[in-house]
Amino acid sequence: MTAFLKMLGKRRWLIVVGVCLLLAAFFHEPLGRMVRTDYLAGLGETGFSAGAIFFILAASTLVSEDLTCLTAGTLVSQGRMGFPLAVAACGFGIFFGDILLFLAGRFFGRKALRIKFIGGMFSAGSVRAAASWLEKYGMAAVLLSRFTPGLRLPLYLTAGILQTDFLKFTLYFLLATALWTPVIVGVPAFFGREIMESKLFGGNFWLGFVVVVAGFYLLLRLALKLTTHKGRRLLLGRIKRIYKWEFWSLRVFYFPIVIYILGLMVKHRHPTVFTSANPAIPAGGFVGERKRQILQGLETEAARPFLLRFAFIDGALSLPQKITEVRDFMNENDLRFPIAVKPDVGERGADVFLIRSDEELEKVLGGGRRDLIVQEFAAGEEVSVFYYRRPDRPAGRIFSITEKRFPEVTGDGRSTLEELILNDSRAICLAEKYFDRNRERLFEVPEKGEKVSIIDIGTHSRGAIFLDGGHLKTDALEEKIDEICRGFEGFYFGRFDIRTASHEDFRRGANFKIIELNGVTSEATNIYDPRHTLFDAYRILFRQWRIAFEIGAENRRRGVAPVPVRQMIKMIRSHLGGEPAKINSAAPFPPNPLKSEIRNPKSEI
Repeated sequence: MTAFLKMLGKRRWLIVVGVCLLLAAFFHEPLGRMVRTDYLAGLGETGFSAGAIFFILAASTLVSEDLTCLTAGTLVSQGRMGFPLAVAACGFGIFFGDILLFLAGRFFGRKALRIKFIGGMFSAGSVRAAASWLEKYGMAAVLLSRFTPGLRLPLYLTAGILQTDFLKFTLYFLLATALWTPVIVGVPAFFGREIMESKLFGGNFWLGFVVVVAGFYLLLRLALKLTTHKGRRLLLGRIKRIYKWEFWSLRVFYFPIVIYILGLMVKHRHPTVFTSANPAIPAGGFVGERKRQILQGLETEAARPFLLRFAFIDGALSLPQKITEVRDFMNENDLRFPIAVKPDVGERGADVFLIRSDEELEKVLGGGRRDLIVQEFAAGEEVSVFYYRRPDRPAGRIFSITEKRFPEVTGDGRSTLEELILNDSRAICLAEKYFDRNRERLFEVPEKGEKVSIIDIGTHSRGAIFLDGGHLKTDALEEKIDEICRGFEGFYFGRFDIRTASHEDFRRGANFKIIELNGVTSEATNIYDPRHTLFDAYRILFRQWRIAFEIGAENRRRGVAPVPVRQMIKMIRSHLGGEPAKINSAAPFPPNPLKSEIRNPKSEI
């Protein structure tokens, strides 16, 4: 049953579509003739059929109220069922669902949020918001929640948790349902006939049905969003993400890059020659490389003072064993919270957590069976350094430097953290990510003038601000980075993520710590500086990939074999499937112990 509820929570949209199509098929010919009458007549003439219809509609509202009501209204517009039947069935289902949610809160309290089907619909933060609404508005909150997206379900659950009067709230639910259902069913019932019978669909029932239901559903969601300040701001954020290219999806942004890379493959007469750019890293760091292996490869005399201590946590261990491993690592190295936990195989900051307590540690370690890296945390400024060295040159160069800043909002003594994020001109573009990251404190009210950091992970996709850090580049810094990289035999091309005590120290090439090193698919992240145009970004990335291919081609001439195409395809499939990529390294590589040895001194930062 638990597995079924989990599946249901993740695939509700598939069930919604299936229910709508089932309803349409049920009411289409020839069964439609049985119910082309109003509710009372339907019960008298075809009692079983009308009862089945009533049950199907009522049950469907438990999956999606809005789509069920819109589907019923569209069928009413075609004369395939009566308006009273549609309203009564949908209204009963909605009312029954509201009561169930209230009772779940009453009998199970906050434990109800742990039920996958319920917890997947809203967060604990939204429950706190609902409690605030109940305290402020009382009965009006129930009526207003019908027109406020994302509030109704947590509000009704909270009403049960707070042990409010059952009979009183039953009347509230009934009133709200009586006001809402005729409207949501009536709109498509009134307008749907003319739309479906227009020449646009050529008399095709299915095409007209899908277009009308989908169209009314989108209009409903838009209308509901526009009724609230939060909805309007989130809509504005989505619009901004369209014309601000730094927030585009990778599939859209990288399309020209992929075309350029295909051209480089033709020019160099080998599709995977770039995987020879870093012989010391499996496939050059293209996909599936393990962070612990790269960190171990960096453990040379030149780099050791700049490395953070870390340990590998085997994903096959039980939760108590994982906790013991982490505790042993912290005790042996005299570390305290916070510490960083990240996947051994990961990208773009996915599933990277800054752990500040035993409770957070247990939650993260118990979240799956992936191999993990637990790492010492270094405070200070975060930067990225993109480095390359041509194999025939004695020294390497810094390609780019990115200065990372963690966005923050300033309290006014009145607004909640959620409201401050919504009202920030840049934060609104990634508001939902910031909400998720700060879900436990969204409804706290910061003091006037208080600065509140809303992200602590230096990843652009997670909300960090990236600026071009070219002004930080100095001869001393370039010499130190080159010294570290030349100590890692077989490494020529990639990006360091670094924490430094201060930018002044960093410019001197001193007092910084390497968080991690990425290989050939690293990105020159200075492109995301708002001062750069889209064409600037493509110019930088084109040059970056051109250098990667040139280094790979030179290493190939020196005897480093690129990864075969067939093996590359297998690696990509394994990575996309969440499995470790099976790679035959082109060069000897450090062993993969289950627990890292302590080789470097305590962090100075």
